[in-house]
Amino acid sequence: MNTKSFLLGSAAAFAAVSSTQAADAIVAAEPEPMEYVRVCDAFGTGYFYIPGTETCLKIGGYLRFQTSFGPDEVNGRQGWGNAGTSDWDAFSRAYLSFSAKSDTEYGTLNGFFAAEFNADNDTDFGDSMINVDEAYIQLGGLKAGFFYGWWDKGLNGETDSIGNVTEFNSISYLYDGGSFQAGVAVDELEGWSTKANGIGVEAIVSATVGGVSFDLLGGYDTEVEEGAIRALLSADLGPGQLQFAGVWASDPNTYWKASEWTVAASYAFKATDKLKITPGVQYWDSLKNGVEFDNALDKWRAGVSLDYAITEGLATRISVQYNQEDLTATTDRDYVSGFVRLQRNF
Repeated sequence: MNTKSFLLGSAAAFAAVSSTQAADAIVAAEPEPMEYVRVCDAFGTGYFYIPGTETCLKIGGYLRFQTSFGPDEVNGRQGWGNAGTSDWDAFSRAYLSFSAKSDTEYGTLNGFFAAEFNADNDTDFGDSMINVDEAYIQLGGLKAGFFYGWWDKGLNGETDSIGNVTEFNSISYLYDGGSFQAGVAVDELEGWSTKANGIGVEAIVSATVGGVSFDLLGGYDTEVEEGAIRALLSADLGPGQLQFAGVWASDPNTYWKASEWTVAASYAFKATDKLKITPGVQYWDSLKNGVEFDNALDKWRAGVSLDYAITEGLATRISVQYNQEDLTATTDRDYVSGFVRLQRNF
């Protein structure tokens, strides 16, 4: 082999090696497998798996427009502050909630958060208010955080008022035996009275037999050393549900302070698949006067609520209530109150 042939052969071999290496360098990497969002049906409708986890997430809420009426109307703002300056008030609300659930060896683990975004033109509050509605952690029957307690449960319709403060930073435990439940809760009461570092204790027992259910609830306010007891009975009757409730308090306290005792009833009549009519009535005896109950003062209310499902996800509610109450032992007043509401749920 002469020198020229050797050089040409070496150059050809080098070119072949270089070509192979260059081809290897531009080979595209294998695409990563894509994980799609999966529906989670373990906890009911609306949940989906958070990608890469076994946690199920549900996002929900509603949009509401409401116009309320009554003397010095405050109902529309639901306790935002002082009474209004006119006999009607319109406001809008966006409510958004997140629930994250997963199964554990101790039961279902849940984290829940909900917030309200309110818009109102009342000059006492500006044009909006953001409120944390609930934020809590729950594992099985154990629950801790900021949430509505058992005093928040009411009758069907809009006539009754059978609880005072119903939401606290709390820790509770509820035993659920199906037809029988029993629970206890400890509530932080700071901010609801002039005393500091007070706590409240709630206890409840519930039973259900067929279409009849019964709750017995008690609350003790350590700040004022007074308590209240409430009984609630519900029964399926005909095309609706009949409910009764009664509350008694030893003296005004965080859980109940409107009167020494009260009784209420309602009947939710399902007229059609879209229309529900709920009349109700309530009577209060020995209204709160100053820091004590006054047996010379009483109050009663009767009214009706209409619920109509316009279409899936959109409904309206109309409430009209007649009220009569004693202001003093010799003077009283009567008035009509209520609201008209349009709500889009999702």
